[in-house]
Amino acid sequence: MRFTKARDLLAAGLVAGLLAHLLLRLAYGSFAALPKLAGLTLLMIAAVDVALGFSLRARILRKPGAKPVEPLTAARAVALAKASSLLGAIMLGGWAGVLVYVLPVRGEFEAVANDMVSAIVGIVSAGLLIASALWLEHCCKTPRSTHQDS
Repeated sequence: MRFTKARDLLAAGLVAGLLAHLLLRLAYGSFAALPKLAGLTLLMIAAVDVALGFSLRARILRKPGAKPVEPLTAARAVALAKASSLLGAIMLGGWAGVLVYVLPVRGEFEAVANDMVSAIVGIVSAGLLIASALWLEHCCKTPRSTHQDS
């Protein structure tokens, strides 16, 4: 398994952003206002990723009192990190697509002010999810050997 590449996240985010923007261009007037705090659900996943990252990092570095990490546990954590970063990228793209659409149409629809807040909360939350997922993935790396064989 390879570590997450920025270009993969960027591609997923761009596709999601373009699709969200296109959908809004076609039917924005028929949608209900977006929930202002909808993006905060991503923060819960980010918090789990961060907590798991700190826990695993201590165990992988064999800090005093930390139990060793089972290989399957580390593999599952990496899978969670990869899924979280991809979800974050897709959601960041989607929320950015919303923001790019609603900024120019501020005076045309009543829901725009609400949807701008929703989009900003979503963008920030998705960005934090990406960061926490990449942190978790980093924490699952095994440390390099500090000594060389003679």
